[in-house]
Parts: sequence; C-alpha cells; structure tokens
Amino acid sequence: MGDKVVAGGIGLADRQRHRAKLRQCLEALARLLEEKRFDRPRNLMGLEIELNLAGADGMPSMVNAEVLERIASGDFQTELGRFNLEVNIVPHRLSGSVLDQLAEELRTTLHYADRKAMEVDSGVVMIGILPTLEDRHLVSANLSADERYAMLNAQVVAARGEHFTIDIEGVERLTCTAESIAPEAACTSVQLHLQVTPGRFAAVWNAAQAVAAAQIAVGANSPFLFGRELWRESRPPLFVQSTDTRQPELTAQGVRPRTWFGERWIDSAYELFEENLRFFPPVLPISDDEDPVRVLDEGGVPMLHELTLHNGTIYRWNRPVYGVADGVPHLRVENRVLPAGPTVTDVIANTAFYYGLVRALAEEPRPVWSRMPFAVAAENFDAACRHGIDAWLRWPKPGGRAGALERMPAVRLVQEELLPLAAAGLDAWGVEPADRDRYLGVVEGRCRSRTNGATWQAAAYHRALERGLDRHKALAATTRRYCELMRTGAPVHTWPAGLGD
Repeated sequence: MGDKVVAGGIGLADRQRHRAKLRQCLEALARLLEEKRFDRPRNLMGLEIELNLAGADGMPSMVNAEVLERIASGDFQTELGRFNLEVNIVPHRLSGSVLDQLAEELRTTLHYADRKAMEVDSGVVMIGILPTLEDRHLVSANLSADERYAMLNAQVVAARGEHFTIDIEGVERLTCTAESIAPEAACTSVQLHLQVTPGRFAAVWNAAQAVAAAQIAVGANSPFLFGRELWRESRPPLFVQSTDTRQPELTAQGVRPRTWFGERWIDSAYELFEENLRFFPPVLPISDDEDPVRVLDEGGVPMLHELTLHNGTIYRWNRPVYGVADGVPHLRVENRVLPAGPTVTDVIANTAFYYGLVRALAEEPRPVWSRMPFAVAAENFDAACRHGIDAWLRWPKPGGRAGALERMPAVRLVQEELLPLAAAGLDAWGVEPADRDRYLGVVEGRCRSRTNGATWQAAAYHRALERGLDRHKALAATTRRYCELMRTGAPVHTWPAGLGD
C-alpha cells in the first residue's frame, strides 16, 4: 500500500481484467520459484515504525503533512491518519553490532523528527494506540491527504456495505460504530522484514507464527482505546474489526476476515499468495500494463504489481512479501505483530528477540510446528493479546512426543525456553555477544518485573484515577508522562511508577 495509487472510476470490466492479471501474476510467481530465480541469502533485515503525533497536552495532532514537509526526508512517509507517520530504516545485514547500529540510527532519526514536529506544536510518540484518541478523531476527514487512502476507504466501505462495528470486551467493554476505515489508523506498529530464500521461507514463516504470542506477551503496549481499558494489546481486535468487509451473514458462513492469523502451517511461500487470491476479493482492482508471463518469456523479471497491491490489502500478522531489487526478485517475511515503542531500546530488544527466535526455531531438527497444532498458536496469540505479560500459553514439552503440550505463564516460557533460543539464534546470525546480551537482557528484565508498556500505562492510569482525576484527564496525564519517559530512552521496565510530580 506504500505504492502510488491513482484514483479513478472502477467498472465491471476493470474487476474482471484485474482478476485475470492476478492469475497471471500467480502463474509467473510459480515459474520464478520453479526456475530458482530468487536472490541468494544475504541475511538482510528491514525495519519500519509507525508513529503518532501528539501535542504537549497529550492529544493527537492532525499535522502529518506539515511535519513531513519540515522533515523533508524520503525515510518518512504518511500513514493512514493525519496524526500518523511512518519511518523506514534502510536494510541491514544481520551480523556484528547491527543492533547497536540500528538503535543509534533510530535515536538520531526520531530525535530529528521530534524536533521538526515541535515546530508545529506537536511531537513524535512511539506507542501502540495513543490513549487520548477518541472516536471523534477517527473519521474520514482525518485520513491522510493521499489518493490511495481515499480510494482504499471508498472500496472497503463499499465492500462492507454498512457501518463498521467495533466491539471489544476486556477490562472494560467498548462498543461503537464507524463510517470509515479511520479507526485502523489508531494502530501503530513495528514491522520487521527478513529476506529469505524460497527454500527457507516456510520454516521462517511457521516459526514467526509460533512465536507471535510470545512477542505480544513481552511487548504489549496498547491497553486503551476511545477512553476504555480493553486488552493489553488492543490493536489486533481493533484491526480485525476496522478492516472487516464482511456483513454478519458472511461471518456466520465462515468467510475469513482480511486481518487474519491464518489457519495452518505451510510448506511454501506460494501457498500464502495463492490463498490470498483464493479467499479474498480485490478491494483495489487497479491493473498495470505489464504482462508478467511475457516478461518471463523474454528473460526479464516481472514486478507483479497486481499481486503485491492485493497482498498489501490482506493483513496477515506475518505477511509474505515479493519484491524486486536491482532487477533480482526476492521474498521476505514481514512480521507485523509488535506495537510501536515504548522506547528505541525496547524496540531493538523486541527486534533482537524476534530475529534470534525465528533463526533458532527455523533450524531445529524437530520444529515446533511439527509438535504443536496451528490452532494452539492462534489461541496463544489471542491469550497474549488479552492478557499481555500475565498470559498463560501452551508450548510443546521439551523432548516430549508430538502433541504433548504444557500450559505455563508466558514469562516462564520466555525466560526458560525462548530467551536461550533467541540467544543461540543471534549467535548463528553472527551478532556481537555484547549486543545480544544487552537487548535480550531488556526482555529478561520485563519478565522479572512483569512490566511492559501496557502494564506501565495501565498502572499510571489507575494511579491518576486514585489522585482524583476523571477518566479523560487521567488518560491525558498518562500520555504526557509516557512521552516524558519515552524521550529519556530508558527501557520501560525501569520506568518509575505513577505520574511523577
């Protein structure tokens, strides 16, 4: 969805032509895989972070166009809402002191963006959902001024055919309706990319699905929406409901939502792209002039525009990505599980945990997905979103027979099994031991203190209520204090409790 989309009328013939082009793209992808045309492994990783803009009062600022104009850097771009930005860090090789390099680049980049935002009385906030967002902020008038967002909104609303229903029951319950996809803009995430060969894609994707729950458990940072305390990580249920093109009858029939965990382990990347075409109708049927099969016949590499555009409107938590760089095609796993923030140190700690884990799990002789039903991975993900660091998860018993699972606290699973695996995985990547220990130590510290961004936010909010503030003022005070501590750079598990002075 980052590509330029030109709005215009879409007729019946356009949709039929687009479906035919999608089938051609899939045929071309199959040939590229069969002919082994993909890039060799280069251990490349990439990082994107979606950001919020908020004023000194903690309220959202609808000024992303003004901030982007002042930043004047191709590393930053719009996101769905006028209070959102996205920053893209150039790909790095996973080795050496890459983690410290990423941290330094992020600090410099975000500090610069924050200074530019302050020129229009705003500031950059890394957080899963800004606590001060209200339903009045998330309307179509506050979508970013870009044709692709207007067109996406129009097509999704037309496919839905009625208002979107948001109904999330957690600590409290939130029920409301929306006339547009604008509530999706509340969700700001970290997206971790890993370039892989076709032969390793399935193992990496399966590993990423298996550990999604653990990522959320230690990294949850989105406990509030529209003034209500909901799940510890409220982004997933909000994203599902705010992008849901199904009417209730289609839901009852078992039609899949466009935001989807999936339903099975895979054996190849092709399966995911094929499922995306088989299960989900295009919402942006915009066709390019490229004939991908002819390009292949002539010895070239097709861009597969229609396939990549369609793929960008299906929101898997681990998404397959096809790309072309310097005339050579490659595949990536895009991990979309994590919320943004709280600090650069926390983001890099989450990054280290993920890349280490998927490397180690993808290379195990008895992979976890051969010992755990896919449905259990999905249930774990749901439990982690609901309960965060206090979740209980099921995981295969070490050395146990296939299907032998143990239910345990997420912190125990992370401390006893997953952190050692992540350390071994980072060693396999060739990451410096000092970097490995520094950032995995942050995850260990969260487990020891049972503190992540979500628990800190919730505790600060309740202390504000105890001081006599009403709900609205308590959320604003929590947000302001969060921003103060975020700018110190100290990892969230070391933050002082409460609102300070």
